[in-house]
Amino acid sequence: MIFGDFAKALGQLGDPRFRRVLWLGLLLSVVLLIGAYAMFLWFIQTFAPDAMSLPVIGEVQWVGALLSVGSLLIMLALSVFLMVPVASAFSGLFLDDVARAVEDRHYPGLPPVPRQSLGQSLIDAVNFLGLLIAVNMVAILAYPFTGPAAPLLFWAINGFLLGREYFQLAAMRRLGRAGAKALRRQNALQIWVAGMLMAAPLSVPLVNLLIPVLGAATFTHLFHRLQRASPG
Repeated sequence: MIFGDFAKALGQLGDPRFRRVLWLGLLLSVVLLIGAYAMFLWFIQTFAPDAMSLPVIGEVQWVGALLSVGSLLIMLALSVFLMVPVASAFSGLFLDDVARAVEDRHYPGLPPVPRQSLGQSLIDAVNFLGLLIAVNMVAILAYPFTGPAAPLLFWAINGFLLGREYFQLAAMRRLGRAGAKALRRQNALQIWVAGMLMAAPLSVPLVNLLIPVLGAATFTHLFHRLQRASPG
């Protein structure tokens, strides 16, 4: 069922509204990555020596190395860690646009819903981003003790948080906060699994750039499917 929701989302990538949001999401991701890389480079330039000697390798010019082809590898590595907060910001800012496109194509005849204000979207996005960062900071302390299972712990934690947030926002458009929360609790395990399926590819450079828009669409389908199946 979850894979069916994802397949529907994937099949709509050609929708002009999807492409618009996708490009906005890509721009947001690239700007964040460039900003993070600039801060990283500033830190190296400020606090690291201009050069150092390493065994076997010899002398390493830090700034020169960072500005070389290795910069691309650093950017890709940063994307693994930054795409989770990017996805969280995306959910608050762009989910409504994706959800409208999904509903127009797959669920015609639904009554229109008012668009959430930009201010409220920003507040929700910042609040969730703070929670995401706080939980992951605590989880970092556990990663060294989990060995090869560290990626699974990362996916489980962020899958829970992202699934909770994406579903809540998708459902809240139609049911309000209380109704969305009740439906989420009824289907907590399925939403967690869907969130993990979203968190896993966020760890893959380049592929992760597509996940926020596909995640928003997937959770819109998931919400409508669970709402139809709900006894209430």
